[in-house]
Amino acid sequence: MASLALLPLTQPSFLPSKPFKSNVGFPPSPPLNQRTSHATPLNCHKMYVPGNGASPEAKAAKNLHDFFNYITVKIVSAQLQNYNPEAYKDLMEFMNTHSLNDGDKFCASLMRESSRRKTLALRILEVRSAYSKRDFEWDNLKRLVFKMVDESNTKLMREYVQETTRVTEKETGK
Repeated sequence: MASLALLPLTQPSFLPSKPFKSNVGFPPSPPLNQRTSHATPLNCHKMYVPGNGASPEAKAAKNLHDFFNYITVKIVSAQLQNYNPEAYKDLMEFMNTHSLNDGDKFCASLMRESSRRKTLALRILEVRSAYSKRDFEWDNLKRLVFKMVDESNTKLMREYVQETTRVTEKETGK
């Protein structure tokens, strides 16, 4: 019997030397049965908010920051009115010439006016920090926002249904 010789298998020349990758431009994926060492968070439940710049949360935080400054100036002015009428008058004069819309700009301007106003600005900064960390009711804010959105949506939908129902009744004679 003739013996069969085993020849080493080589790859035919018409096949590419490297396997074809269909995920060009994407990061390589691990093999199906291999687990990665870190958990991959899936954020697909979040809505995409188009726009350039800061996130809606960052914009809300900026508005709250300025609002805290407004509230703090009201708190400090009420305190000063009772125990330091001269400082109260000084703060009221400053408020008449400077806007509270930008809290940091307001405090920076107040600090640079005089040493007495610098003390007022430092007091505002101190109270602003304390108010935002300890006194502001963050859970209540979340609850109120949810409630306001739900009530507003319900009211608007109810009004729309009432308007469209009246139009339909007038058109059909019912």
